[in-house]
Amino acid sequence: MAALAATGMAGAVKDPVVQMRGFHGLRPSGSIPLGRSLRARPLMPSLSSPGVTRAISSPVKTDSSEVKRSKVEIFKEQSNFLRYPLNEELLTDSPNINEAATQLIKFHGSYQQTNRDERGRRSYQFMLRTKNPCGKVSNKLYLAMDKLADEFGIGTLRLTTRQTFQLHGILKKNLKTVMSTIIRNMGSTLGACGDLNRNVLAPAAPYTTKEYTFAQETAENIASLLTPLSGAYYDLWVDGEKIMSAEPPEVVQARNDNSHGTNFPDSPEPIYGTQFLPRKFKIAVTVPRDNSVDILTNDIGVVVVSDSDGEPQGFNIYVGGGMGRAHRVETTFPRLGQPLGYVPKEDILYAVKAIVVTQREHGRRDDRKYSRMKYLVNEWGIDKFRSVVEQYYGKKFETFRELPEWEFNSYLGWHEQGDGAMFCGLHVDNGRIGGTMKKTLREIIEKYNLNVRLTPNQNIILCDIDHSWKEPITTSLAQAGLLDPRYVDPLSITAMACPALPLCPLAITEAERGIPNILKRVRAIFDKVGINNDESVVIRVTGCPNGCARPYMAELGFVGDGPNSYQIWLGGSPNQTTLAKCFMNKVKIQDLEKVLEPLFYNWKVKRLESEPFGVFSTRTGFDKLQEIVDKWEGIKE
Repeated sequence: MAALAATGMAGAVKDPVVQMRGFHGLRPSGSIPLGRSLRARPLMPSLSSPGVTRAISSPVKTDSSEVKRSKVEIFKEQSNFLRYPLNEELLTDSPNINEAATQLIKFHGSYQQTNRDERGRRSYQFMLRTKNPCGKVSNKLYLAMDKLADEFGIGTLRLTTRQTFQLHGILKKNLKTVMSTIIRNMGSTLGACGDLNRNVLAPAAPYTTKEYTFAQETAENIASLLTPLSGAYYDLWVDGEKIMSAEPPEVVQARNDNSHGTNFPDSPEPIYGTQFLPRKFKIAVTVPRDNSVDILTNDIGVVVVSDSDGEPQGFNIYVGGGMGRAHRVETTFPRLGQPLGYVPKEDILYAVKAIVVTQREHGRRDDRKYSRMKYLVNEWGIDKFRSVVEQYYGKKFETFRELPEWEFNSYLGWHEQGDGAMFCGLHVDNGRIGGTMKKTLREIIEKYNLNVRLTPNQNIILCDIDHSWKEPITTSLAQAGLLDPRYVDPLSITAMACPALPLCPLAITEAERGIPNILKRVRAIFDKVGINNDESVVIRVTGCPNGCARPYMAELGFVGDGPNSYQIWLGGSPNQTTLAKCFMNKVKIQDLEKVLEPLFYNWKVKRLESEPFGVFSTRTGFDKLQEIVDKWEGIKE
């Protein structure tokens, strides 16, 4: 599977729409001849004619071959930096928007959806997703989101696996009101979806140690570096008014640096150009041991490296992780990130930018199934990938530093922040905040003027709590069903599910609505085979193979492959460092006990001391496990 370069032809490029000059590929540091980038005219070419790769997409290569491009690449090219035809479609009386606008609005943080439970005429609505680096949400923004959910949404807030909010059920006529309200309350949806860097993860715990604060600052700086700049977002949603905070000077310097041919000079988008990235791009930052962010599932994983005094010195970098795949297409697959190297702390923004540009230049743009960076790393191998990144970085990566074993941290319950205040992590089933829980959370957050953090496990953390407030807050939370984690089933603590039906257009079967019953049935099997109530396995459920809830890292993953039917994935580890593998296909929901009872019984009686279920599954081997399932006749007295 060749990794095709999504770039144009050397020199001047002519086509029916626009004529541009590009600049020549990879060069060593120093002066590079550059052409002027121009905006494409807002004219839609015929989609039936073969796409020609144009120099406006990215720095050009030296060959002049034509490369097939996906339809989305043409939409981006002709959008005038994410404006057209979305700007026109938003003004029509229709409840929906056209195909091109549907792709472009993703970059603005929204997906067009329909309620698939309803038959007959389609009821169009929009999902909005926020951008919250590190999961940080101010008091003001939380209260605004809570109110918007009631006034314009379906009355619930959905916490995502990437530390953001989702609002469902927004009508097209209300989009601008909702978007502008989020922006004016110091929030954003820009880049929460689309072919660009998504929300940057970091440990949500508001610890004040040097490592944690440095990791979170770095995540925020990376998010700022890779945020679109053209102004289309503000043009569409707040009539061109820019409401944004000042950027750190190191971010501005890293973005503007073009010493190694990374940028489009004079372009509204110096890093992204008109074509942005081939597909979504995901980054996480963390500290050693803390794998609350599923570090190996990201395109880039960044880990703080400190000296013996706890002073951050630099970063280890992983590359090439990603979850999405397609059923019955074996050339698509989930993949773990692998070590790229180490960089000093002052170089992290330049290194991240070099990796992003490598994907921008060489990631496939012809077939979106293969456009994630994991396929580029897999095709090239890590040594070639590192070599190309180093040309954009301008330096050699240092040797990857040794790290301790990873651990999963939920941060549920009460903890000291380290500055005299406390934080309280609350478990939220599948990240869905509604009803009495929503009302109580709003009252507490408003009364005590609390900021919050969202976790990558779809939970919420109340921050900056005075010790004297702990007792009344605990009482209020308990009355709303937000229990101390000691009273929550351990299966629920680590379980995750994507929203799936009825609103996700990609869903094949249930996930969020189905997981409560799945967990209940797994607990019943545990009881039947004699597994203790305090024991657990990591269970994740998705309604399709795209993997939004990261099921391929679970000890027991359910991936929808038909109506009321799932693939069963086994072999992940509790600390999210091992990739699961597909064990069975087309398992009907009503037949789960036939598969899980023999597996859990054998785990119970044949496991090594303290051996997790995922590790047991791998050690035993799938052939043996299949034999156990096939020959199962029930528990013998």
